[in-house]
Amino acid sequence: MATELDKIKEPVSKELKEFEKHFKDLMKSSVPLLDKITYYIVQKKGKQVRPILVFLCAKICGQINPSTDVAASLIELSHTASLVHDDVVDNAYERRGFFSINALWKNKIAVLVGDFLLTKGLQVALETKNYKHLQAVSTAVQQMAEGELLQMEKARKLDIDESIYYEIIRQKTASLIAAACSSGAASTTDDDALIQKMWLFGEKLGVAFQIKDDLFDYGDEAIGKPRGIDIKEKKMTLPLIFSLNKADKSTKNKIINYIKNDSENEEKVKEVIDFVKSMGGLIYAEEVMKRYQSEAIEILQSFPKNDARQSLEQLVHFFTSRKN
Repeated sequence: MATELDKIKEPVSKELKEFEKHFKDLMKSSVPLLDKITYYIVQKKGKQVRPILVFLCAKICGQINPSTDVAASLIELSHTASLVHDDVVDNAYERRGFFSINALWKNKIAVLVGDFLLTKGLQVALETKNYKHLQAVSTAVQQMAEGELLQMEKARKLDIDESIYYEIIRQKTASLIAAACSSGAASTTDDDALIQKMWLFGEKLGVAFQIKDDLFDYGDEAIGKPRGIDIKEKKMTLPLIFSLNKADKSTKNKIINYIKNDSENEEKVKEVIDFVKSMGGLIYAEEVMKRYQSEAIEILQSFPKNDARQSLEQLVHFFTSRKN
């Protein structure tokens, strides 16, 4: 039975199948250990929403061609590298229900594998002279590192307002989604205004995607990560920021104290979750997410109506209504 994502990728399903074969070949290495690890990564790949974005954004702007494959490869290699490195930084031993690379092969090997994947993507773009793709992804990777470091700095002090939060998620999450959209467009058009418009679309979509992820932390459904994990990791997400800003001074101090000193205490974490719900933090975050969703769709509607545009609109809704 076709899933919602299968229907969304229909306009580019043939190209995506060809890309998968191309991507498997790219991941091969003459070093047996590396080949074994990259084979494991390919077998455990996720929904591949970023390559889907690349191909749909390419098709909305023109005719899919070999440059589109390069863009999708560079995005997917960079994204996979960032996940491998993230698991090392977070000491995470699971990724999408499977063992992470660092859990199976330890941190040193995981860092080197992440480096290999990132440089492999850069090499593919250089060899094919796709400099615009290289520029988009280099910008995104730089922003991802800056966003991660900014979040770590703020986690120490817990002094974050909404504007800083948007800056963190724009860099950390939205930048690579924006790079996927703009490099897809750059593979089929030379119109810089259209390419920039696609970057902006990706940014709006990425922010909406991350707010949805924040909301999972307070939900009751079984998802890919445990409930309350952001609180335990002292991450200041939008529902929490809004709720703290609304609270009186003593309540605010109490909640911040729980996050700083008792984030491993299940009862205290539950109290933080209940506090956010009672202050309307989830309702507020949902409203903001829908605003970004609407802004993303508004950008899409400035493009000619075709099957790729329709699929991108459906993908925006998929991102913000997903269950995991």
